[in-house]
Amino acid sequence: MENKTMIQENDQDDEISLIDLLIVLAKHKKLIFGLPAVFGILALVYGFVATPIFEAKTTILPPQQQQSSASAMLAQLGGLAGGAGAALGVKSPNDIYIAMLQSRRLEEKLVERFKLQTVYETKTAGDTLLALEGSSKIATGKDGLISIAVEDKDPKLAAAIANAYVEELRNLSKVLAVTEAAQRRQFFEGQITTAKKELADAEVALRQLQEQTGVLQLNEQGKVAIEALASLRAKVSAKQVQLNAMRNFATENNPELQRAKAELDSLQTQLADMSKGGEENEDVLIAKSKAPGVGLDYLRKMRDVKYQETLFELMSKQYEIAKLDEAKDGANIQVLDSAIPPEKKAKPKRSILILLALFAGFFLAILASFILEAMNKMATDPEQKQRLDLLKNTWKGRA
Repeated sequence: MENKTMIQENDQDDEISLIDLLIVLAKHKKLIFGLPAVFGILALVYGFVATPIFEAKTTILPPQQQQSSASAMLAQLGGLAGGAGAALGVKSPNDIYIAMLQSRRLEEKLVERFKLQTVYETKTAGDTLLALEGSSKIATGKDGLISIAVEDKDPKLAAAIANAYVEELRNLSKVLAVTEAAQRRQFFEGQITTAKKELADAEVALRQLQEQTGVLQLNEQGKVAIEALASLRAKVSAKQVQLNAMRNFATENNPELQRAKAELDSLQTQLADMSKGGEENEDVLIAKSKAPGVGLDYLRKMRDVKYQETLFELMSKQYEIAKLDEAKDGANIQVLDSAIPPEKKAKPKRSILILLALFAGFFLAILASFILEAMNKMATDPEQKQRLDLLKNTWKGRA
């Protein structure tokens, strides 16, 4: 019976508390309705007098990493072309191109092109870049498209800057190795330079020997044996180049690296078997010559020339293929939608602005109502008034 009575009293207290709250709000109804109205009117006025901001947007489709024409030559290089691209650890195209669009190098081109330090009225170059970044939104969607949105009070300038982002991206792509094909091109370009020098050195050494000792002629069987051995040695060297490149970017557990090592082991086994046969052929050729020592030197230098020729040919083919693939990638930055000067402003949005102002005014009005009510109670209650006076004196340092 007592518990039931206590529950009823608690319910009554809750009901009274709720009524008290409503009474407080009713007492300050002018504030409750007046403050949101004032905030709403101020927001409406601001929406009319504020400088309108326009947003221009362009959408591009960057080149997608795909199987290039180099894959048709994998048999010749034993997987070198594909391994080179994998070894270089290429990221997804969208990540790379977004990073380029947000790079300081590209942004400085835009600042210089449109005189943005004057447009944004900034004091330093760093502030200008920050202003440009703040007015630009670069994002990628699940559909693989990259959107570039630029905000400015001048709709024509906003559209021009958005389109200029794409133009400067194309220009930057021409000088940076961005795609897998571009990285392959750089990779083989360095290898060709080395192979060309070594081929020239081998040819000079062979010519000098011929000038000193006279021209030696090999039979057809000897030529075939030397060319086959040199070709296999070149493939082994190419595979070793691939492995060295891959180790800079991949761990020993990488499947591509493990497959390349297995291919190298197979090629080295073939080379060892062929070298034994080559030594027997050399012995026969040397025995038939009038100067066995000279014949041995000649065979070795001839083999070096054939080896360097084969290696240079393999590298040159892959270099040309990489250049073609890179040219295709560069042309594949496709503009889906060019930016045009917008007719409607992007902000401030008056409707959203007014709603936020009304909500803020209503919240502040309720808060102010309860604060005023509490202060009124303190002023009429002697005990509370005494404590309030003590607080004032303490704050002023009199206590």
